[in-house]
Amino acid sequence: MSEAYKKAGVDIAAGNEAVERMKKHVKRTYRPEVMAELGGFGGLFGLNKDKYEEPVLVSGTDGVGTKLMLAFAMDKHDTIGIDAVAMCVNDIIVQGAEPLFFLDYLACGKVVPEKIEAIVQGISEGCVQAGCALIGGETAEMPGMYSADDYDIAGFTVGIVDKKKMIDGSTIKPGDVVLGFASSGIHSNGFSLVRRLLLEEAGYSLDQQLDELGGAKLGDVLLEPTRIYVKQALALIEKVQVKGMAHITGGGFIENIPRVLPEGVNVEINYGSWPILPIFGLMQEKGGISNRDMFTTFNMGIGLVIVVPEEHAEQALSAAAELGEKAYRIGTVTEGSRIVTFQGADV
Repeated sequence: MSEAYKKAGVDIAAGNEAVERMKKHVKRTYRPEVMAELGGFGGLFGLNKDKYEEPVLVSGTDGVGTKLMLAFAMDKHDTIGIDAVAMCVNDIIVQGAEPLFFLDYLACGKVVPEKIEAIVQGISEGCVQAGCALIGGETAEMPGMYSADDYDIAGFTVGIVDKKKMIDGSTIKPGDVVLGFASSGIHSNGFSLVRRLLLEEAGYSLDQQLDELGGAKLGDVLLEPTRIYVKQALALIEKVQVKGMAHITGGGFIENIPRVLPEGVNVEINYGSWPILPIFGLMQEKGGISNRDMFTTFNMGIGLVIVVPEEHAEQALSAAAELGEKAYRIGTVTEGSRIVTFQGADV
C-alpha cells in the first residue's frame, strides 16, 4: 500500500476491504450469462442472440439527485442504491427492454468500507428486483472534491428487446386508455424543492412523526426507495397490447407523458381517479404550491403510465392485480397536440 497516497487522503487498503465486503451482495444479482467475477478490468456478459430475431440494445444512465442529502442526514445508506437502479431500469422498460446488466459509479470523500458495503447492498437489491446482473462498477475516493461524509452515486444499465416488440408510442390513438401504476412515494426527483418546503420553510425534522403521514417519521417517508416496475411491466406486455409507457420522474405528468405521444393526440387525466399520497398533499399545503407545479415536478402517486387499447383495459387491470400491482384507470387519449390535460381539477 502506498503510504504517500494514504497521507494524501486515498486509502487503498480501505478500498480493497470495501470490494471484499460487497462481493457477497453482488453475487446475489448474477444471471447465467455473467462470465466473470467482480474485480476484472471489464464486466463480461454472454448474450444469447438466438432468443431474438432482431435484438436491439437499450441503455440508460441516471443518478438520484439530492435525495442523497437525506441519506447523509439520516446516516442510512442501504436503500439509496435501490433508487439508483430504479431510475435507470425504469427508463428502459418503457421501451419494452429487459434489463440485462448494471454498472455503478460511486464517488466519495473517504472510503468507509461499512458504508460502501451498505450502498452496494442497496444496488444489489435493486438489481435483484429488476432481474439484472451487477457486473462492475467504480468506487472513487476523491478527497478535496467531496467532504469525508459525502458521496455521489450514478448507474448505467443495458437491456434488450426484439425490434418487433419495441414500444415507442407510435400507434397510440384517440380512445386508448391510460393506466397508472402506483408509486411508493416521491421516488428520486424533486428533492431540492422537498427539502426547502418541509425542512427549511415548514421546519420539520427528519425524525418527526407526523399525523398527516399516518404517524410515520418524515425521514422514512422521504427516503422510501423508488419502485422498480420491470418484472410487472414485462409480464403485462406478454398479456395485453401495450402501446406506450412513461416513467414519471422529473417533469412529472406534464413533461413525461408527451415524450411517448405521437403527433395529433393528447392525454386527458381524470383527477381523483387514484389516491394521491399524503406526502404530496403535505408539501402542497405547506408550500402553497399550485396543482400545475405539483404535476410538473412530482409523480403524485403514479410512477409508471401505460397506454393500452380500450378493449384491453380491464384485462390489463386484472393482470396487474394478479401481479400484485396497484393499478388505476387514470385517463384517456384524445385528439390534440401532444399535451396533458386534466379533467376534474384546475391543473
